[in-house]
Amino acid sequence: MAAKTTQISAHVSVTAQRRLDEFARATGITRSRVVEDALMHHLRALEELPAEAVIAPRAVLTPESAARVRRLLAHPPRPTRAMRRLFDDR
Repeated sequence: MAAKTTQISAHVSVTAQRRLDEFARATGITRSRVVEDALMHHLRALEELPAEAVIAPRAVLTPESAARVRRLLAHPPRPTRAMRRLFDDR
């Protein structure tokens, strides 16, 4: 027996729609199924994971924080002792 469904509407970026269409064509999975699976996966993660474990797909930066990110990318800080221990092969 098929599950009862309803239609929803959402505005997405042109890029998101293009990627969804390409994925659907490549896999044969309907766009509706991809959207529902993604939505259910996201909602379950929000329910089961601590808030700090969920990484936002977008970051909104102030002009000051954007400048700081640019500086850190151009001149990354040296790794701390704890970071070196974490990534050490030994």
